[in-house]
Amino acid sequence: MSPTIRRAVIPAAGLGSRLLPLTKATPKEMLPVGDQPVIEHTVRELVDSGITDITIVVSGGKGLIQDHFRPNPGLVEQLRADGKDAYADAVEEVADLARRGHITYLDQHGPYGNGTPVLNAARAFGDEPVLVLWPDDVFVAKVPRAQQLIRAYEKTACPVLALMPMDRSESQRYGVPVVKEDLDGGLLRLTGLVEKPKPEDAPSSYAAIGGYVITPGIIDELREQTRRWQEHRTGEIYLTDAINEYASTRAVYGQVIQGRWYDTGNPVGYLVAQMASALAHPEYGPALRGLVKELDDADAGEGATAAS
Repeated sequence: MSPTIRRAVIPAAGLGSRLLPLTKATPKEMLPVGDQPVIEHTVRELVDSGITDITIVVSGGKGLIQDHFRPNPGLVEQLRADGKDAYADAVEEVADLARRGHITYLDQHGPYGNGTPVLNAARAFGDEPVLVLWPDDVFVAKVPRAQQLIRAYEKTACPVLALMPMDRSESQRYGVPVVKEDLDGGLLRLTGLVEKPKPEDAPSSYAAIGGYVITPGIIDELREQTRRWQEHRTGEIYLTDAINEYASTRAVYGQVIQGRWYDTGNPVGYLVAQMASALAHPEYGPALRGLVKELDDADAGEGATAAS
């Protein structure tokens, strides 16, 4: 039987440069989407999927992440004294979430690139598979994305990438998998991954998005990259490069994720995620829909005036 997936890594050491100056003082992982910081969405997804050991890899200036998940008895006491029990319960629930996920923190060190935080955390994995999720992705799905990846791993006992269909015209934004075989339930056998190809060179109509099941063989490939990282075209260590190398000789699978994906790491994606979250909220949604209708009606009126 395949080892049970109980560990996860969240790389959270990035600068958030695409969102500057918004992220100059506030880590991008702590920007709100709805009434939660974006990284809390990721942690909740993992805990809801049965993960009991979460490592968040951080860098300097990320103390707000730890503060958010840390218990704050003084604040809870003050809120209850003021009769604000619902707020006190919410603060305690976040700390309980961190306890259930057994969150630990690790400072990133080593070459740049998204493979480095995985290597930093790997010493705790042993021979276990591990989930890797980015903290600026928000998925809305009946079955959490993490759980969909876990189920794919349980079927294959191999590394798994989260995939979504894409328009080939957008291929230069993503890693695009080379598909060998299309299996049942959105499960694909892969033989490689092409990073940001031109549309005419895209090997499939799928995009690799934030989410991986990593096995010890991928960790070995990352270690090999680190030994010769200065030879790399950018001098960085990429998880996708390790997966691509592994897939050239061993089985790797992709799971087409059912649900809606929001990339909050860029300005447009962040605004879209905020809007979608607000529209879905039982209290905020009606007010926001009313505002959108009011603005649409005003624009239509202005158009009619200009045309007359």
